[in-house]
Amino acid sequence: MEEPSKSPLPEAFLSFLQANGIDPSIYIASDSTPRSEAEIEGIEAEIKCKLEKVNWLPGFYSLRPDILIANSKSYLDGKIYGIDAASGAAVSVLNISPGDHVLDLCAAPGAKLCMMLDLLGDSGSVTGVDVARHRLAACRTMLQKYSLGDQCRLFVADGTTFSLAPLRVDSRSRSSESSFEEKDERFREWTSRRPWKERKRAAKARETMSLQSVTTSENPELIFYGRHSGVVGLSKNKLYKTMSDLEVSSCGYDKVLVDAECTHDGSVKHIQKFENWGWTTLQRRVLDALKLLRNGFRLLKVGGLLVYSTCSLTVAQNEDIVEQFLKENASAELQEINEAEEWPCKSGRIPKTLRFDPLTSQTSGLFVAKFTFWGAENRLFVAAFQPQISAVACFTTFEYSKLVRPLHEDGRDFSSGILPS
Repeated sequence: MEEPSKSPLPEAFLSFLQANGIDPSIYIASDSTPRSEAEIEGIEAEIKCKLEKVNWLPGFYSLRPDILIANSKSYLDGKIYGIDAASGAAVSVLNISPGDHVLDLCAAPGAKLCMMLDLLGDSGSVTGVDVARHRLAACRTMLQKYSLGDQCRLFVADGTTFSLAPLRVDSRSRSSESSFEEKDERFREWTSRRPWKERKRAAKARETMSLQSVTTSENPELIFYGRHSGVVGLSKNKLYKTMSDLEVSSCGYDKVLVDAECTHDGSVKHIQKFENWGWTTLQRRVLDALKLLRNGFRLLKVGGLLVYSTCSLTVAQNEDIVEQFLKENASAELQEINEAEEWPCKSGRIPKTLRFDPLTSQTSGLFVAKFTFWGAENRLFVAAFQPQISAVACFTTFEYSKLVRPLHEDGRDFSSGILPS
């Protein structure tokens, strides 16, 4: 898990904290050291460190921050990987069950996406969306490394405008489609070794897209799909069919994660990166998280759950966003996060929201809010006036903490817990 910083915080960052009403003391190191216990002897022997079970988050184990796992055989073989415990908690709040259709609107680089798929099991689907193709390609690499991609599809798209429905019909049962549809080009099983002509067409399409921003009129670029994601055997017309608001109510996603763009100020590691990026870029990198939340909620079916999270500690990117969103959507209800009763976190400034921070939680900073959707008759879609409440790309990395999930040789989990994301 991420430890509070032992170094003085930069003056520019202290000014940022003061402007946003955040107490700098949460970044100061504490003397408490978690007690560790022996787990999975083979991995412990290899990395020369005892694994410590994270008691408040089933299936998670922690390592000291100085222990590097990237070059270990267990990591290279796809048996372990790292994620911040707070990020794992945000995913667990979704209560993903087998058969759910899940949407991750800011999916890259893929750790939380992997955790979702691990929870999902062999039925349902996960759709990952990200505006940055190179970062979504990192998602694809992770899915392949951990053999978790069968139920997944990945789209390069703007999460504020993405509108494709989950594929609720299995790709193995499409015999009833019309003869006209049979003439359409259909998706074959995905492979990284595509024919030369197909690779050339894809490269030309990417070159064209790189010269222009993603717009609502363009179809999202599909860069990966698993055997049982619903894509195999599907025509392109059906894949890119968008949902009307009425269709969303019954055919939308069961669960949606909006891990929104933010200013990274909840992570000591990212604070340190701004020394190289330049402190003037801190505010300039801010995007509109409210648009992501609106669109994620628009794609949620009646009775579905949405989790909004950021790795920022500022009120403007968290509680202010939640309050504005609730004012706009009478059908949205903020839900109690019952799992958090035993979690090392604080309540947010709005009841039923949570805040993790380095001092309280020994994790990166994270804000979490959970919504449910009660019916389309009260749904409000704001198109005219949109207040300038913003947040910047939340680049989830494996550096935040060193949590691992051991796997059996066949890829199955030793524990009944979760794949850290």
